[in-house]
Amino acid sequence: MSLQKIRKSAGEPDEFEASVAQELLNLEMTSTELKGSLRDLYITAAKEVDCGSGRKAIILYVPFKLLKPFHKIQQRLVRELEKKFSGRHVLIIGQRTILGKSYVRSQKTKGPRPRSRTLTAVQDAILEDLVFPTEIVGKRTRCKVDGRRTLKVYLDGKDQANVEGKVDTFASVYSKLTNKHVSFLFQ
Repeated sequence: MSLQKIRKSAGEPDEFEASVAQELLNLEMTSTELKGSLRDLYITAAKEVDCGSGRKAIILYVPFKLLKPFHKIQQRLVRELEKKFSGRHVLIIGQRTILGKSYVRSQKTKGPRPRSRTLTAVQDAILEDLVFPTEIVGKRTRCKVDGRRTLKVYLDGKDQANVEGKVDTFASVYSKLTNKHVSFLFQ
């Protein structure tokens, strides 16, 4: 029954993904405010990431076409899922495809690789998805003398009270997904 809330392109969902899908199904059945919104939504994968100092985060991958409907209910959905998964932060990210530089289209369609499928575009989109209710107002890349790069991301100051507790989780999850070091500041 819970398999209707997770659709993987290849293979069966593992135990953790099945438990997350079951919780989504339970929310759809019990929650009156989320019932209608969750009916047509599903995830493609779920991953648990260690954020250091004993904290963990849950990443829900959703199809890119369903990202906008997920954003409409994200705050309520994340609040409910964080209650169910006892203190672990829940993050929703769109499932995107990265195409390499040597990408060649089929004979039917002509043209270069779309900008939205490049590595940097996908990584920027992941960053936008991570901090979703908050807007990114600026980015700076800091290059240190020893060659390390740190991305400084300035978030909107009006959401500081809501997001400040999750900033370390955002940084560690983004670093796990993209191997880029990032620090979040409020402006």
